[in-house]
Amino acid sequence: MLLIDKEGMVVNPRVHAARATSIERGQMKLVSGIIVHQTGGSTAQSSLSSYKNASANGAHFLIEKDGTIYQTASLSQQTWHVGKLKARCLLENRCTPVEIKALKTFSPTAENKREIAKQAPARFPANQDSIGIELVGEAQANGSYVAVTAAQNGSLKWLVAELSQTLGIAPTEVFRHPDVSRKNPTEASTAAW
Repeated sequence: MLLIDKEGMVVNPRVHAARATSIERGQMKLVSGIIVHQTGGSTAQSSLSSYKNASANGAHFLIEKDGTIYQTASLSQQTWHVGKLKARCLLENRCTPVEIKALKTFSPTAENKREIAKQAPARFPANQDSIGIELVGEAQANGSYVAVTAAQNGSLKWLVAELSQTLGIAPTEVFRHPDVSRKNPTEASTAAW
């Protein structure tokens, strides 16, 4: 189990504090899941620098290509890392007739509004109730993301296991970003936990 201090920061030699309060967007009262992302930049430093901007989006953790884990936001704070939610019922083949009818008109904004009205796990974890983990790894010229390194996957596996055990997150509530929101389908496609 992880030790988490009163500020929501992990106290563990494997996790380096690099808190950027500029990406914290209000209190997170409940954690329902974990979302795994890949950055747009090729180094942790580029992400850490971007997190200093007042309008920056970011996640709670950042894992460098060498496996170094940085905690960039408090676990008691929301960050904007998910975007508009997809309908979870589609992934799980359990949409009601009413949901199917509503989904026939493509509107990510309307779909997100319907999903946010639900509670997790009826919907995917969202900004207000999920921990974001970024893996450093830029998109290539062809638009696909570079492969996650073995060191990153080792750190990701450890971090997801520790967070899940400490916060009571079920394995079914850990997702890649493109699963829950309309993002590049290759983002974090080689991530393993």
